[in-house]
Amino acid sequence: MKKSFLKTTAISLITLAFASEAMAQSMVEWNVSLWGKRRAFTEHVEKLAELVDAKTNGQFTLNISYGGLSKNRENLDGISVGAFEMAQFCAGYHADKNPSITVLELPFLGVSTLEQEREISQALYKQPAVVADLARWNATLLMPSPLPQYNIAGVGEPPRTLADFAGLTVRATGGIGKAMEAIDAVPTSMSASEVRQALDSGVVKAVAFAPHAHMAFGTVENATWWTTNLNPGTVNCPVVVNTDALNALSDENREALLGSVDEALDYYIDYYNEQTMAAWGPLLDEKGIERITYSESELAAFREAVAGPAAQAWIEENTARGLPAQELYDFVKGMIDNQ
Repeated sequence: MKKSFLKTTAISLITLAFASEAMAQSMVEWNVSLWGKRRAFTEHVEKLAELVDAKTNGQFTLNISYGGLSKNRENLDGISVGAFEMAQFCAGYHADKNPSITVLELPFLGVSTLEQEREISQALYKQPAVVADLARWNATLLMPSPLPQYNIAGVGEPPRTLADFAGLTVRATGGIGKAMEAIDAVPTSMSASEVRQALDSGVVKAVAFAPHAHMAFGTVENATWWTTNLNPGTVNCPVVVNTDALNALSDENREALLGSVDEALDYYIDYYNEQTMAAWGPLLDEKGIERITYSESELAAFREAVAGPAAQAWIEENTARGLPAQELYDFVKGMIDNQ
């Protein structure tokens, strides 16, 4: 009886060991490269990780790193070589690497809500030319990070008219930088994490950001003015995954990931609208930051001077690259104009 008991126990232990090994082998962990700190801009990624973990009972986890895996301007390169499986980046950081999606960074496109930005981005991401563009980096576009129109916070004498922007050094990327050039400002491109030091040291006198970034990266600590309605455009910052890693997922894990995107984006937009924007006005009041509002006639002249030439230059430049640039631009504008 003792031998029988020992034999049964040994078999149970072996079975348990095999089961544990099989479970360990079935667990999947992805590394996710973000930057800065957790903020409204990253809440959809945080929510996605939560949903995927819950749907797979912990068998598929997203390990989110804020700056520990890569610099933000190198996230697409990291994806391309499989250094990590998921990352966020902004198209304007390296327009030559992802020219197709920079159409969404053109100034004065006419997007007015986060919901609209999300819908247009998700539709564009499925266009064959866009898919092929990102495929050069072994990247698959997973979801956008919808952002409101940028406005500018700065120090020193506030630009009370658009003419006052002449000579002003402004941190601005992509199409927003082009818009700044049109009113004779001096745009400078730098990563978000460098902005506070640049503003404090006088390298730039103003910064173009969405409200969450002004809060997260500290520009409101020293800023003395804020433009309420300049609205020159926004940036497009997708979350991408390494295509090989995506294809290697089991059907269940792939469905858990892809099937959670819309819920994560719903959460993100609610968070941005209900928490970030609700806190922005009171923060400006608390810091004593002056609000600068421009006349409609000035803004109309600004849009007329910038929007058409910027779009035409983008189309010509990217047609020369071999992209169906006119088709992509018409697709985006068609969605905006028909809403």
